Amino acid sequence: MDLTPDPLLVELRAALRTSLAAVPVRSEVHGAPVADGHRGPARAVLDQLGVADFERPASDGGLGLGLTAGVLVSEELGHASCGNAYRADAMAADVGHPPRAALAGLEALPTGGGVTATRRADGWELTGTATVDDPEPGPLLVATRMDGEPVLAAVRPDAPGRSAEARCWPPVVRFDATPVTAADVAGALDDSPTGPLARARLRQAGYLLGIADGAHRIAVRHTGVRQQFGARLRDLPAVAFPLARALVTLRATRAAVYRGAWLADSGHDEAGTAPVAALAMAAETARDVVRVCMQSCGVRAMTPELGLHRYFRLATAESGRYGEPAALWRLVGAERLETARRALADDEAEAEAAAPTR
Repeated sequence: MDLTPDPLLVELRAALRTSLAAVPVRSEVHGAPVADGHRGPARAVLDQLGVADFERPASDGGLGLGLTAGVLVSEELGHASCGNAYRADAMAADVGHPPRAALAGLEALPTGGGVTATRRADGWELTGTATVDDPEPGPLLVATRMDGEPVLAAVRPDAPGRSAEARCWPPVVRFDATPVTAADVAGALDDSPTGPLARARLRQAGYLLGIADGAHRIAVRHTGVRQQFGARLRDLPAVAFPLARALVTLRATRAAVYRGAWLADSGHDEAGTAPVAALAMAAETARDVVRVCMQSCGVRAMTPELGLHRYFRLATAESGRYGEPAALWRLVGAERLETARRALADDEAEAEAAAPTR
């Protein structure tokens, strides 16, 4: 992996950050902190910059910048505390589904189903409740398990038994015996290190990284101005040391996230559980760093003055949207144990084959 910054990605980051800085934010301390989905204000910025073409292969008329560009877009959306209007279209493109569909139910992965699919004669029936990206969702891509395998199922806006609840945040969608057929299965969510689920996890990791980094920058700026006991807050060890440790955590997380994206882009054999580990690490980083930032800024963090409350509520909701970190770490641990067992078995087989016979 080349650690030298790509000049194109540097320019791309600058363009995104400048454009997203002009997006109006919700300063209220109650209610949804962002306007999410395809009707959110960030959508116009992404469309203007042609973000949908970044990951698309050049052979399909895109720019062929790879998953790394998608992770960068997600990170800048989180940094600006904007709703993530990018991830759903990117995942839809990965499974060959038309854009403008919202994602639902990914918080239940990898352990099981918030939405269950029950077999019937002509397909399945969906039942359950799931978190959804868009408060006013149109078409949906719902993560569920069909015959024991995780898949994305497409659900029409007018499907029977489907209802949405937008008064809470994040919004949820409910299914009551909602019918789907085999033709509605948009794609499988297998454990492939370069598959749609792995790519979606890395984009979400980038988004969480951006949330943590945006909150940290606000905290550093505020504590460098705010005076307490005759000194800047940032000069007090009780404030400076936690913020410094948070910066180290951010840099380590950024390395893990972009390494995972590079492995996925290059099709490297070592990709393995890198996307899962990057998402788990980013989720924990977002929770821990935003908490430190809130504590460093005191009561002002909970007012519209700094806007940190938006990052806090985003981190709370988004850190578990693609699975709880503990469940993700268990996946990583199980895979590494299995790899160690296979390596030990291979060594024993080689030693037995090399042993002299009597």
